[in-house]
Amino acid sequence: MGQLQDVGEADGWRCWLCDEPVDPEMSPNDPRGASLDTRISKARAKKKKQDKGNVPAERLAHKGCNTGKGANDPVVPWPDHLIVVDPAPIIAAAERLERKGGREAMARCPTQGDADAVAVWLMDRLSRLTPGLALRTEIASTGGQYLVSLHTS
Repeated sequence: MGQLQDVGEADGWRCWLCDEPVDPEMSPNDPRGASLDTRISKARAKKKKQDKGNVPAERLAHKGCNTGKGANDPVVPWPDHLIVVDPAPIIAAAERLERKGGREAMARCPTQGDADAVAVWLMDRLSRLTPGLALRTEIASTGGQYLVSLHTS
């Protein structure tokens, strides 16, 4: 259990997929129990390992979240309380920003208040999803809507 303990502590005992707390004392057979997950699918991990010799970092996930995604690339859902149009896939955007830097358009919102809430949530969520990546948000008014984008610092 040493590796699980180390990864759990590094991730603050929060599931990297659903962002909910993980109880380290819960049975590993319980859907809310702790398990280790890789950030990318096994097929992409194998290709990356062949290309660069790197093994993807393991992250803490609930057993149910981990099992639910299976061997597919993970999806971090946008919360229902945020009002967004055309939300970007969060993990794909984070991976591009880690790899290339720059700017990613993440969502359009109908009001400034909605865009502010999205920006705050994105910064909070990405601070745990990609802790080593320095990001800032930008909100631009675009023809009656507000575009929320992430920029590498």
